[in-house]
Amino acid sequence: MAQVATVRRSRITPERAAELYAAVLDLLREVGYDALTMDAVAARTRSSKATLYRQWGGKPELVVRALRHGKPGSLADIDTGSLRGDLHALATREDDCAMEQNSALMRGLSMAVHMNPDLRRAFKELLIEPEMAEFQRVLRRAIERGEIREDAPALEYVVHMLVGAFVTRALIDDLPPTQTFLLSYIDAVVLPALGAPTS
Repeated sequence: MAQVATVRRSRITPERAAELYAAVLDLLREVGYDALTMDAVAARTRSSKATLYRQWGGKPELVVRALRHGKPGSLADIDTGSLRGDLHALATREDDCAMEQNSALMRGLSMAVHMNPDLRRAFKELLIEPEMAEFQRVLRRAIERGEIREDAPALEYVVHMLVGAFVTRALIDDLPPTQTFLLSYIDAVVLPALGAPTS
């Protein structure tokens, strides 16, 4: 099966694309991934279905690009001068309301990602792999500053720790993730696991 296309010619303006992405995320929250259709997106956004397919190829890529567009900036832009500062900046890019909405959205998408190979591939190629590469630059700078050792055993699990805290907050505590929770978790769990300064 062909890889997810990363570039397509289009006359869609960035502003129009942003409107389409917002509508896709609204529909995802309303009906979930499986019930979301390109017909519904076209109707909601007053677009032609042909235009949507020409631009995004299909539902998996459109959904993942909408999710990526909704993220606040690039991880690579975070550089506070310390790993603790960088991780705190990462945890506070979104306010508590946005985190709660995104947590619910990701919980709703998790089963679809596991059951749909095209959606899983789009997630990996368009969201996970680019963000992992950006996050590795954050960790590399911490190594170069001497804050953490390059052979720290926990280094390869940092993303798992952070994503796990975000995703399981509702499952374990029946509470949404919040900035306060994530900042405390970073200081109590992530930084000590790396042997990094906590203040």
